[in-house]
Amino acid sequence: MRRQAPNPSAEGTARTDHHNSDLVIVGGGLGAVAAALAAARLGRSSIIAAPDGWLGGQLTSQAVPPDEHPWAETEFISSGYRELRERIREHYRQHYPLTSAARADEHLNPGGGSVSRLCHEPRVAAVVLEQMLAPYVESGQVRILRGYAPVAVARSDNRIDSVTVVSDSTGTCELRGEFVLDATELGELLPLADVPYVIGAESRAETGELHALTHAERADQQAITWCAAVEYRAGESHVIDRPEGYERWRDERDPRWSGSRFSWTDVHPITLADRFRPLFLDDPEKAVHSADRDLWHFRRILGREQLEPSYPGGEITLINWPQTDYWDLPLLGVPDRTRQEALRGARELTLSFIYWMQTEAPRYDGGHGYPELALRGDVLGTTDGLAREPYIRESRRIRALFTVTEAHIGCTMRGDGAGSALFDDSVGIGHYRIDLHPSAAGRNYVDITCFPFQIPLGALIPIETTNLLAANKSIGTTHITNGAYRLHPAEWSIGEAAGAAAAHCVTTGSTPARLRGDAEELRRFQDVLSGELGIPLAWPDEIRRTGVPDETVQRPERQWPTVERGMNA
Repeated sequence: MRRQAPNPSAEGTARTDHHNSDLVIVGGGLGAVAAALAAARLGRSSIIAAPDGWLGGQLTSQAVPPDEHPWAETEFISSGYRELRERIREHYRQHYPLTSAARADEHLNPGGGSVSRLCHEPRVAAVVLEQMLAPYVESGQVRILRGYAPVAVARSDNRIDSVTVVSDSTGTCELRGEFVLDATELGELLPLADVPYVIGAESRAETGELHALTHAERADQQAITWCAAVEYRAGESHVIDRPEGYERWRDERDPRWSGSRFSWTDVHPITLADRFRPLFLDDPEKAVHSADRDLWHFRRILGREQLEPSYPGGEITLINWPQTDYWDLPLLGVPDRTRQEALRGARELTLSFIYWMQTEAPRYDGGHGYPELALRGDVLGTTDGLAREPYIRESRRIRALFTVTEAHIGCTMRGDGAGSALFDDSVGIGHYRIDLHPSAAGRNYVDITCFPFQIPLGALIPIETTNLLAANKSIGTTHITNGAYRLHPAEWSIGEAAGAAAAHCVTTGSTPARLRGDAEELRRFQDVLSGELGIPLAWPDEIRRTGVPDETVQRPERQWPTVERGMNA
């Protein structure tokens, strides 16, 4: 969150440190890490100004296991992201008392949760990301400033000259680089740099999208969630203090739900029908795996069946469920006091739901309350059991050279078998459903299918700034398509592409817009992406047109089809 620069002290004006690098990367999520790694592998230096002590954003500080497409275990994922996943598995093999079967499992899933093939503890991913960066930090190619938030941007005409970041404990730094990457969770550099951007939902008249609103609505921003980790400890009681405002959250009624917010009955995101999912279907000590019917196994990050019977600890799951989605107030386009109220509300909501589970929730055996649930802040790097940062689903979005709309990726808009649009400036691939959570404007879930898609370079480039690139959720998508481009593998690929493009432009003296507009230079750059960095740029046609996993599908010969024009081609 934005901080104020330190006030002058009694001894004089607070010192401002100055740092220079090829790339200035503001933000600390997966996009930031991927950008720094890509640039370093291409011989360029970076400074990462991260808001938190942990790197990894939604994977670590926000405590969300990776939401991935069905091809995450295949070659249709970038080599950098594949390395991250395999290093996480190897950490468990080296340091945890796994059963022999779990240790030998090529596709080890430490938690066995259903949301991902790799449900794991956030603290493990934080360690692994540090290991991946370590050689470049040691060599001086990457420098990490932790606990820093941007407070000012200096620019000359259409070029950013410097970014000022501030730390509550360390002070102020002025960062200068040939290129600046916005890898923040909320697109924090955009208003500071006076870069045109969009907040909330566009109108159907502007985007032409089937699922867009009739009128634009800035408050139509997805709910945030303050995640938490809990362990089940049979025979023990770990009931927390009754949170302030508990009754309000417990008794809240919302027209999007048929009953109380605190209930095992929530809303199915696709059908919007009632869906009953209790915490446990049966005795938790039996570890019954019913991921499609209970909440415990949905985001479980440590499962006992993977561990030797002598392991003294219990199972751990992450609370990131519909009951903890906070949608009362938006974070963007509001005064700072409103944003802070929203953040406090999100924390209070999650703590209240935990208290309800511990004391009043219907139990599997007919009783009420699960006092056995113990908050595990240690796996999240906190003392209170909640994540270090809130889970942010939606950012400011740049007015880009190219904007991806539902017409480019949506199955219904494009028609059965049509596949996603083909972009000749592809810098990566991704896939996820268009998954929008309830919003602060009162809208319910929007959860619709889309085809496996490409990431166009034009979506990373702002219309009016020559040396700024988007490296996280602030790329040129709409409110609708953001719901598919916001998940872990896509963010990694976006960051990789931004870091590689910036490194290329530093080396050649070009700009991202010129790179995109020069067909021959673009092809050479894409060869570096697909060859040197191991980034797939196109889906096989069988997958792109159907979205159906097929283990027999092989990587196609390179194809660079003609670009389909976006909103701002």
